[in-house]
Amino acid sequence: MQVSVESTQGLERTLTITVAADVFEKEYDGRIRHLSKTQRVDGFRPGKVPASVIAKRFGDAIEHEVAGEVMQRNFFEAVMAEKLSPAGAPTVAPKVRAKGEDFVFTAKFEVYPEVTLNALEELVVEKESAQVTDVDLDKMIETLRKQHATWSSVEREAANDDQVTLDFEGSIDGEVFEGGNAEAFQIVLGSNRMIPGFETGILGKKAGEEFTIDVNFPEEYHAENLKGKAAQFAIKLNVVEEQVLPEITPEFIKKFGVESGELETLKTDVKQNMLRELQQVLKNSAKDKVLTALVENNVIEIPKALVESEVTILRKQAMERYAKQMDAQNLPELPAELFTEQAEKRVKVGLLLGEVIKVNELKVDQDKVTALIESAASAYENPLEVIEYYKSNKEMLQNMENVALEEQAIDFIIEKAKVTEVNKSFDEVMNKTVA
Repeated sequence: MQVSVESTQGLERTLTITVAADVFEKEYDGRIRHLSKTQRVDGFRPGKVPASVIAKRFGDAIEHEVAGEVMQRNFFEAVMAEKLSPAGAPTVAPKVRAKGEDFVFTAKFEVYPEVTLNALEELVVEKESAQVTDVDLDKMIETLRKQHATWSSVEREAANDDQVTLDFEGSIDGEVFEGGNAEAFQIVLGSNRMIPGFETGILGKKAGEEFTIDVNFPEEYHAENLKGKAAQFAIKLNVVEEQVLPEITPEFIKKFGVESGELETLKTDVKQNMLRELQQVLKNSAKDKVLTALVENNVIEIPKALVESEVTILRKQAMERYAKQMDAQNLPELPAELFTEQAEKRVKVGLLLGEVIKVNELKVDQDKVTALIESAASAYENPLEVIEYYKSNKEMLQNMENVALEEQAIDFIIEKAKVTEVNKSFDEVMNKTVA
């Protein structure tokens, strides 16, 4: 086998591989002989079919099959010999050959870039910190009450946080538009579910009133025919209801799995959940800031093949999310451009983080793996079962080891970087995540 390597552009490489004629012919002749012993052909006894008959009938198919296997085998031998690291599947193309001539083919592919990290000490990272205070805990208990609230009709004027039931009909320039009407429609005022001006136009009105409000559809509205248009809505307000919060009784507390019905036990459980969620959000925030700084501080060329692979993964994930909300058959094919920027960052992060791990010889910390598994298991009713499941499932355990190694790399970078800690409130951290 003879190999020549050509650098075409960027990370692209083209191998021209020559396989000696006798090697190819030996493989080809072997297939012919095998078929002559096993193939049934009319007019010939089993196992006695002449090779010339087999070659005439199946020769093209056999040559194609042999060419595919020879190209695959010799490609891998060639990249190993040339110490190349393909970043994706090659595009192979055999050259036309006559019988008795060498078999020549080309393989075009991209290679992984050589990554040289800039000093981690040059990275500037802002790391957030926060605590769960008694005020935060009281707010969460109040949120639980609101989640179990009931509604009671009132005769007064509608105010924010009231639930209203109404009929409405929308029109533009006096013409009713499709999708602009509803009956017995319910909405909580101040929730900002509707376009700007709709909910505020109901404030101060009483049940039984009929009125018209003027609004403007936002320029970025999803319906093309309504973007930026001025509209009127004729509204009949049927019901105004105020929120009635439940009392914090033992029966209410038991709804959250606290069999004792004690408020302090509920608060302990809720605070633990808040702390777990807060720590996860802070960890994710620190990770994102570290990786962003790492990407911005290191310019590397990335293989298109890896980006395309990431785009495929991101597109599939998006389609799976949308499929839960609407008929999968009506989902359009999402364009690659929607995911390209994110895919490029993920590829860069993978290459750079991998280099951090390799250069600094980071190894998986099994204690960290155990801690991660226990943390994940703590959210379940029977943590021990979850822990045993992870330990007995090789793939799940491997995934958790990968997570642990990635977190070790993030922690290593934070130790080296210039870190500024910024203290924030629980609401600031968690509300930003929701947004």
